Amino acid sequence: MKTWKKVSIGVGAVVVLGGIVWYGVAQKNKDVVTVQTGKVDRQDLVTLVTASGEVKPKTYSNILGEGFGKIIDIAVKEGDLVRRGSVLLRLENIQPTADVMAQQAGLGSAEAALKAGEANYRSAQAELIQRQSDLDRAKLEWDRGRDLFKDGLIPKSDFDGRRASFESATAAVDASQARVQQSRAELDRMRSVIAQNTAVLSRTRDVLRKTTYTAPINGVVSYIAVRVGENVVPGIQNASGSYLMTISDMSVVTAEVKVDETDIVNVRHGQEADVTIDAMPGKIFKGKVTEVGTQAVLRTSGLATTQTTAGTQEAKDFKVVVTLSEPPTNLRPGLSTTAKIKTAEKKNALSIPIQALAVRTRKDLEEASKAASKKGGSSGVTLAAAKPAPVGTDPKKEEIQGVFVVKNAKVEFVQVETGITGVTDIEVVSGLDQGADIVTGSYRALRTLRPGTPVKVDNKAPQKEGEAESK
Repeated sequence: MKTWKKVSIGVGAVVVLGGIVWYGVAQKNKDVVTVQTGKVDRQDLVTLVTASGEVKPKTYSNILGEGFGKIIDIAVKEGDLVRRGSVLLRLENIQPTADVMAQQAGLGSAEAALKAGEANYRSAQAELIQRQSDLDRAKLEWDRGRDLFKDGLIPKSDFDGRRASFESATAAVDASQARVQQSRAELDRMRSVIAQNTAVLSRTRDVLRKTTYTAPINGVVSYIAVRVGENVVPGIQNASGSYLMTISDMSVVTAEVKVDETDIVNVRHGQEADVTIDAMPGKIFKGKVTEVGTQAVLRTSGLATTQTTAGTQEAKDFKVVVTLSEPPTNLRPGLSTTAKIKTAEKKNALSIPIQALAVRTRKDLEEASKAASKKGGSSGVTLAAAKPAPVGTDPKKEEIQGVFVVKNAKVEFVQVETGITGVTDIEVVSGLDQGADIVTGSYRALRTLRPGTPVKVDNKAPQKEGEAESK
């Protein structure tokens, strides 16, 4: 046999043998799915609720207009520290000052008149006492003259004179009593005038006081909304007065954040939180939840749900206040902030990556179990005892949560019960043991993976497109 024939027969044999091997390998790997795996392990888990908001002082005061007037002086500027009672702003006060001075003069005049009235009253009382003494003396003379006239010891003219003196003294006493009553009434009137003038003076002083605005609390001037020369108007009925400035007490600083309605049920008073401020990157401030809102707020409009009568399915938030433990001194109200509230924590919890969780219907799992039984293999399904399905629902459509465990190059679906959720991992309460090898990816594989499917484990880090092309 010629050499070329021998070479051709050898090449043909190699090709046939290679085809047989390739076919066998292809058939073997026909249904194999490449997956990534991880171990069930123990670690500390913390459940966080993240919410955004702004820095706000616990105590602040908005200074509003209390009277009419033109601003003539602003004694502070933004960022100034002020004490309670410090002058902030002054209005033009010519007319209020004149009103106070006029009222003070009127009050002084009324007080002088009161003193004169008191003197007249005392004089009338003294005159009444004098007239009463004259009456008593005239009565004695009249009584004595009457007895003497009966005995014929004095003439009738003397008797008539004594009677006239007694009647005149009686009339003088009545006149003095009337003058005393008149003086008392005049004195009461003067006192009423003084009370009225005092009240008017208090009102005019209050009007004058409202031309000078002072700080109601200790704090920092965080915002000034007006300028010298602008007019200030007071509030009327439901309309507030002119907004002048804000004083903020930065000794106690809070982060007021909005928590999504799906997370608010887990937020409690006293929970710890880590607060970050956009203006201070890289720094974390500790705090605690001191207030949890009970009224939902519409996310777009910021109105409470009780302020709108129209029903809406719009997303809602709840206000949560986190008080910072050690706020920095250079904080300013209104700075954007993010709070991570620790709503649950568990040490040394058995956990798995969140992406390892899969959900399958009971119907799918039963079909997979039957298919595996026909092939003579394990069902690849481990389920807990099924709970009674709610009335009116199909038990076959019940969704079961579990993970795929790798055993003997195949996956088995194991139903699990989960606990608290961390940032990337979730607690496993029952269904798995520590060290079990579970499928963690890829997402595409987990979405279509079925119990009993052969798998190939590839835990290499995925290459970037640029790296793959360079190779």
